Amino acid sequence: MARYTGPKTKIARKFGQAIFGDDKAFEKRNYPPGQHGNNRRRGKKSEYAIQLMEKQKAKYTYGILEKQFRNMFKRATAAQGITGEVLLQLCESRLDNVVFRMGIAPTRSAARQLVSHRHITVNGQKVNIPSYQLKAGDVVGVREKSKSLEAITNSLANSSNVYEWITFNNDTKTGTYVSVPARIQIPEQINEQFIVELYSK
Repeated sequence: MARYTGPKTKIARKFGQAIFGDDKAFEKRNYPPGQHGNNRRRGKKSEYAIQLMEKQKAKYTYGILEKQFRNMFKRATAAQGITGEVLLQLCESRLDNVVFRMGIAPTRSAARQLVSHRHITVNGQKVNIPSYQLKAGDVVGVREKSKSLEAITNSLANSSNVYEWITFNNDTKTGTYVSVPARIQIPEQINEQFIVELYSK
């Protein structure tokens, strides 16, 4: 399974946001990387550069590579609704993202690993495809044999996020993807309109 395995703090500094979650290194140096990173007097970015950065931010945030992201954009274009909104909704509906949102894993990359290693079930069936698209009403749970995994119990103990479109029962370690989130419910700081403009060129 192809995925980004490079330096994460460097990427987070590039966008000026801790897009991979809590990062002590980013907190210490939250200015752009490179020799002149702390020098704020940089040239004005072109429209294309701004649009490209927004697309890259979305890709790194959700852990999606270019080909997959482009295919998702095509699906969003063909669907009813505002293209940018639908694109983010498709990203949010991915199984690895929902596992992360439920608090079963502390990061999306950890969620991807749990899914790939068959620790997660959807409607009672084991699913090992991180990009699996959930539908409203799908029940996501931790496989019976995996419920005592230290990584999962620690993550759930430290999780405090609550999302209106997801319910989760800590006792049974199962949750429901209640509905597709509206744009206002998605907390990621992504300007999806820039992505639409970039792909529309």
